[in-house]
Amino acid sequence: MKAEAVEGGRLEAAAQKLDRAITMLEQRLAKRLAEAGAHAGDLFDLDRTNLAAELDACRARERELEEAAAQASEALDRAIAEIKAQIEPGAA
Repeated sequence: MKAEAVEGGRLEAAAQKLDRAITMLEQRLAKRLAEAGAHAGDLFDLDRTNLAAELDACRARERELEEAAAQASEALDRAIAEIKAQIEPGAA
């Protein structure tokens, strides 16, 4: 029976050692996850900043294209009026 008590003590010690190792592993994992989460927030902010800059550039390009389209439309209107004046002298 004494051998069983010794064996039970060893088993209990091994179980406690395993429990401590699992606890330490869980703590390290929690720390790493927290660090990764904090870093992910930084990346999100960086992406948001980059997207905002790209959006501003696209909006500026859109305004330039709208202005160019308006100028082209005015030029076409003038050209059409000149052609009509040449074809039908009294129409303009």
